[in-house]
Amino acid sequence: MSFKENLQYLRGSRNMTQKQLAMLLGVSRQAISKWESEKAYPEMDKLLMLCDMFGVTLDDLVMGDVRASAGCGGARRVDLAADTDGVAASVGVADAAVGAVPGVIGFAASQVAGMSDSGESDAQGAKTGVQLSVSPESDTRDGADIPQSVPRHIVQDVVGYDSHMRRFAWLIAIGVAAIILGVAVGMLFSPEGSVLGPSPVNDVLVTVCTLVGAMVGLALLIPAGIMHGDFRRRHPYVQDFYTNEDKSRASVVLAIGVAIGAVLILAGVCVRVFCDEFVADGDAGWPDSVLLACVAAAVFCFIMSGMTHDKVNVDKYNREAEEESVREGRSVPHPTMSESDRFYSRLTGAICGVIMLLATVVALLMLFLGTAGSDADTWMKVFWVPWPIGGVLCGVVGIIVPLVKEARRR
Repeated sequence: MSFKENLQYLRGSRNMTQKQLAMLLGVSRQAISKWESEKAYPEMDKLLMLCDMFGVTLDDLVMGDVRASAGCGGARRVDLAADTDGVAASVGVADAAVGAVPGVIGFAASQVAGMSDSGESDAQGAKTGVQLSVSPESDTRDGADIPQSVPRHIVQDVVGYDSHMRRFAWLIAIGVAAIILGVAVGMLFSPEGSVLGPSPVNDVLVTVCTLVGAMVGLALLIPAGIMHGDFRRRHPYVQDFYTNEDKSRASVVLAIGVAIGAVLILAGVCVRVFCDEFVADGDAGWPDSVLLACVAAAVFCFIMSGMTHDKVNVDKYNREAEEESVREGRSVPHPTMSESDRFYSRLTGAICGVIMLLATVVALLMLFLGTAGSDADTWMKVFWVPWPIGGVLCGVVGIIVPLVKEARRR
């Protein structure tokens, strides 16, 4: 079999349209069409992605017969989630029926947000963690025959979405916590209650600790933002592969993270109040340092648990990726937003961008101009305040703009 025939067979055996395969590979549907008509050939990285997706070797994909390799495999059971006539209601499917694991991908037609290449929705099957649908003896999607003998529809994370989002959550959580922790360490050397006692190096240590914390935080946050933006540009659409158990587990993680964060903040407040009331040196800097350290740990818990919960909401990711594409003027491979929605999305982004820019300017003025005055220590303690205020204002904008949009539609 030629590469063209192998690709058509593999795509058809998973009940996958050209558009769906193109979105997973990060190419256009026209590119898939050219590959299958032998007008062009994919690059090596795309060939390797195809091999991983379909669980075949490069030799079989390019020059061999993938129908032979599709019959190999061990024995792994998969529960059937669909009620299918003529098929046993409760069975296990061996890997021989699924194809070479671990690269097998299947798509239930109802789960693909999707579309056939004519743009029409195909609503068949039930959306579950593991899915199976049985087609007639011969079916054709984008010119590829789908043989009945090849079971399909095991949905997997083929673009590395889960590992990317975990890494993104860690970088963001550690970055924000590092900034707050830098301020917390700096408070240990505040001139009014330094752990070193009266010393000319206290002001220097406060500045150094704060700046080091900010630098570490930004060194994590900026690359994380760039990495996530690049991932969303390369993968503007991700197939939802999470099971209901995964989503329930993420909700539990969120609840635990919020509870732990609240306990940490309460503990920090208790330490601060106790020192004010019962400790002779309650005005020292270390109680404030302990409070801020607890806040840093609490913020880490909030961010990690929140982003873990948001990670399993793939629909939200797809929607945000589309909104980002609209704001940047890039083409959207799977558009769902109207022109009005796109306008308000750009408006929200523009307003929030201006707010955060102003917050940054104010914070930098407080940091650098404040240190030149007589109340330098006071300014060092509060220079970071404009950023959370800006974040709150952006949240308010995110609430008000949709309300205005709905009011105008009425």
